[in-house]
Amino acid sequence: MGKKRRKRFKVAKRIQEFEPQKIILRPVVTEKAIKMIHEQNKLVFAVVRTANKPMIKRAVEELFDVKVEKVNTLITPKGEKRAIVKLAEGYSAVDVATSLGIL
Repeated sequence: MGKKRRKRFKVAKRIQEFEPQKIILRPVVTEKAIKMIHEQNKLVFAVVRTANKPMIKRAVEELFDVKVEKVNTLITPKGEKRAIVKLAEGYSAVDVATSLGIL
């Protein structure tokens, strides 16, 4: 039989020093994102493709002084990674959006 093939994995570049400004690129301002802010207490951000959920959670908590309950991520057909961040009880997504200039 032939040689065994080894699986090759792409290694994500790790950010040496944690810098929240480099993880969160910008807020996403769409009709759907605004509806999520008002109805579900969620914020939507475009993030660096190599960022994982714990990194995104930490970055949002440090940048905006809020407590994050949950983070969902998705990659758009254009190749952009987005994070949908649900804020914990007692923290308002509307207040954060207002400080960002979205609302």
